[in-house]
Order: sequence, then structure tokens, then C-alpha cells
Amino acid sequence: MNDSQCNIAELIRLYRNYTTKVMPQMALSPEIQWPVKSDHCFQRIILDAVCNGTWYNYLERPAYKNLSYDQAFRAVQLCEDILAGRADLHDLNRQSLIWRGKKTR
Repeated sequence: MNDSQCNIAELIRLYRNYTTKVMPQMALSPEIQWPVKSDHCFQRIILDAVCNGTWYNYLERPAYKNLSYDQAFRAVQLCEDILAGRADLHDLNRQSLIWRGKKTR
């Protein structure tokens, strides 16, 4: 992705496609050992990482409609890093759960 070629609407479209279609579909593969499979879980993890905390403490609902350009850009980048194996979804999920006060495995 080239940031000079994307406007915020395109970034949000990409983020939503990755988190609602691409990642949940990939998670169904037996070779993929991700800790989550549902679209809302991918969205939670990505948004928490982008906000560096529980996303709803930083963004109005619905979150995707309230992302800044920078947040949308970082969300797409993180999705692409996860898909390419450059970011560890297990670590990102653990941190998201810690921010939320949930038990981690």
C-alpha cells in the first residue's frame, strides 16, 4: 500500500475488508493458528493496537467511521503486517486483553 495513493475512505474500506473478510477467512485454514477467528475480534485487536489501549476509550462508535487518516493508515498497515507474518497476532491479542483486564493464556 502506498499512502500517497490512498484517501481515508479507501483506507477504511481496506481495513474493513481485511478484518471482516480476509482475516476471518484465513483463520479457517487449519495451517493458521491464530488466537481468534471472528471479525469483531480482529477489529478489537487492530483498533486497540492503533489506539495503544482499549479503543472505545479513544474513539466514538462506530470506530471505523471515526478513525483519523493516521489511525486508518496504521490499522491497514497492521493488518498487512499480520497477514504477511511481520506482526504476531498472539502478542497483539494478549496485549489487547491486558488493556481490557481480561485473563490471558
